[in-house]
Amino acid sequence: MQGLLVERLSGDLSGVALADLPVPARAPGEVLVQVRAASLNFPDLLMTQGEYQFKPEVPFTSGLEFAGEVLEADPASGFAPGDRVMGGNKTGAFAEYASVPAGKLSRMPQGMDFPAAAAMGAAYSTAFTGLVELGGLQEGQWVLVHGASGGVGLAACDLARALGARVIATTGSPAKAGRITALARPDAVITAEGRFREQVAELIGGALADIVFDPVGGDVFDESTRCVAFGGKLVVVGFTSGRIADVSTNIPLIKGFSIIGLRAGEYARRFPERGQAINRAIAKLAEAGAITPAIDRTLPLSRWREGFDAMAQRDLVGKVVFVPGT
Repeated sequence: MQGLLVERLSGDLSGVALADLPVPARAPGEVLVQVRAASLNFPDLLMTQGEYQFKPEVPFTSGLEFAGEVLEADPASGFAPGDRVMGGNKTGAFAEYASVPAGKLSRMPQGMDFPAAAAMGAAYSTAFTGLVELGGLQEGQWVLVHGASGGVGLAACDLARALGARVIATTGSPAKAGRITALARPDAVITAEGRFREQVAELIGGALADIVFDPVGGDVFDESTRCVAFGGKLVVVGFTSGRIADVSTNIPLIKGFSIIGLRAGEYARRFPERGQAINRAIAKLAEAGAITPAIDRTLPLSRWREGFDAMAQRDLVGKVVFVPGT
């Protein structure tokens, strides 16, 4: 099979190449899947550089998540050949076949195609875990979502709106505002530059955000401590800005807000029953048509470099989906 192999860690993708690889042998408890679509996530890019928390030993096949059809499975796994599934592992999705533990797969929502299912998994589980499971999102609350042009940010906007919240989306590129509005339909889109607290307060009518969802970090996090309401929650999702922010503890003390660290995958590993419940809730929303993953572009896996470069250059509004075998 063909797969995207990371043979050497590098800052310029020079250690990454499409390669001929053996089809993975299915171990007991695993499910062998023919991958029909796989989506690119920011950790995939970071792992090629050795900059992500999880550092797989090289060489490894890149790719966190996919959607496809079951080829082989243990009878006790709950899956059978022909089942349409989604999920993945920390590596291995950017290939024609993948073998993963049965517990890391779920059935695709009815009516959803492979690219949408591949684009939904990690982004929506991250958004749901942060906003609902940890953030306690309630109907009518105001949510400030940073990095709203990315897959996770768009998922957070889409999910919050579907659950009855009011959404302010931010972007570092004013040119992306129109596409964010069309895809995620937030109440407002603002540019996250400098002091944007006053814009947030004006949009909310003098109040501040009940939940701030922040995959960006850096200066955006710093200003977000001024945007969160008393008793609110500031959810730390990542640091796409490249700077891990510091916070003086007197700020949350005086303002009475909580700072919550979010690692959705780790949360699901530690609390598997809650992880399964989250997946069921997302699937229910998807089947009802309440949420729709945003895809910027779908590419053959042979054009993997285009997708990685677009992510590195922040030239996306939504997810990149690769189609293996093409």
